[in-house]
Amino acid sequence: MRLRRITAALGAAGLALAIVPTLPAPGTGASLTAVAGSTWQTDASVLGLAVAKGKAFVGGRFTRVRPPGAAPGTSQTVRTYLAAFNQTTGALDTTFNHDVNNLVWSIVASPDGSKIYIGGDFTRVDGQVRNRIAAFDATTGALLPNIKPNVSYRVKTLAVGGTSLYFGGSFGLVNNVARNRAAAISTVDGSLLPWNPNADADVYAIDAADDNSKVYLGGTFAKVGGVAHWAVASVNNSTGALLPFAASSAVPVPKPGCTTRVKDIETSGGVVYFSNAGDGGGCFDGTWAANIATGNLVWKNTCLGATETITMVGGWLFKGSHAHSCPGAFPDGTGAHFLLLQNPATGALGPWFPNTNAGPPTEVGPLVSATGGSDLWVGGDFTTVNGVGQQGLTRFNNLGAGAVPLGPVLPTLSSTTAGRVQATVQTSLDKDDITLTYRLLRGSTNTVVATTTANSTFWSRPNVTLTDTAAPSGTSQQYRIEVSDGNNTVRGGFASVTVR
Repeated sequence: MRLRRITAALGAAGLALAIVPTLPAPGTGASLTAVAGSTWQTDASVLGLAVAKGKAFVGGRFTRVRPPGAAPGTSQTVRTYLAAFNQTTGALDTTFNHDVNNLVWSIVASPDGSKIYIGGDFTRVDGQVRNRIAAFDATTGALLPNIKPNVSYRVKTLAVGGTSLYFGGSFGLVNNVARNRAAAISTVDGSLLPWNPNADADVYAIDAADDNSKVYLGGTFAKVGGVAHWAVASVNNSTGALLPFAASSAVPVPKPGCTTRVKDIETSGGVVYFSNAGDGGGCFDGTWAANIATGNLVWKNTCLGATETITMVGGWLFKGSHAHSCPGAFPDGTGAHFLLLQNPATGALGPWFPNTNAGPPTEVGPLVSATGGSDLWVGGDFTTVNGVGQQGLTRFNNLGAGAVPLGPVLPTLSSTTAGRVQATVQTSLDKDDITLTYRLLRGSTNTVVATTTANSTFWSRPNVTLTDTAAPSGTSQQYRIEVSDGNNTVRGGFASVTVR
């Protein structure tokens, strides 16, 4: 697995899944708040992320970074395609400063967090030859001397399993030895390993099972090892030979008007999760999960809007996509939802609704994500987060009170029975809670006369009715609604009614 410090509890032998999320953040229903933490920005897309040793290592198309709140082109610091930021504060790590001569597409940390590996289009790091792969000491930031394979073309994805660094992309040679789009080197001495899946087209994603028993590939390939296997494969960890993988049928084979490919892979305990992006209307864009031991499909979510990245945090599966329609949840017409959360046991959407936009050059939005255990870092080509200017990079944590519920509107009041007043109001909306508490308050003293709870999401906001059963008959009374997520409380305005 890529270093993402995942927590998920799996049932016996991984056959019956029982995901146990960690305790939610105060005032939230998820393991993270929807309030973005203060973080430096980049001047172009972020394509690679890893968190280790108290730092977030970030790679991509950018050549400049700037503080939070700074407008584009202002207060810039040079960082060519690679930078590091403090995991706690989001501030630039000024000690990590390397001259990389071309794009960084992927970053992964060693399982112990001591080393950082980068892959991309570069051929030099600090003037030294590094053909598309390089490694750094995560603590000191020093460029490591023994990880320098000669990869012939782009490295798009990296994963560490045991003492192997697996990588994929668009290349055909490693150290002048044939390795078509997937290869592995030793993390000990940098030597080329026998692992050779031999994919016939680009590999976009690689991840190893937590115990390195299997390695998974995703991309646009049609064959692996000369055998037909569209877009996804499970392979042996030492040879790269194909392994049986029944769940791969979750990805439809190409047909006119629809080509879908795997964009990201996340292993966690006994389950492996995949994200897909499709071309064409109604083409599979969603996520799916498979049992590592059996290779069988666990669930498949068919939200439309390409899913670019997935990361497990606190027992929830967070995803970056531009979902615009999710069966059983929201339909077309609600806009693009670039950040969502899923229940890893079922794929159902969970209580977390922050959002970004999508910016140039891909106009996709989030492209990559990673965690240091209790946070989520997201990179991409967005320029706003929750409607506020923030380019290329953002983060969420489990600190603070979470998002504040939307203030309730004026209630509709009626009194048709002596001493009783009914108040009806549309449920509110909270970006990191679904279940909210509603209280009916009477008069200037804000006396609580009724309380209830109700669920709401951005795609479903039903009405809720609260009743004052002890209203003073024959008087004019004012009522307002108070809504709370357990940590934040918001009150609406007063409406008046004559009590029978």
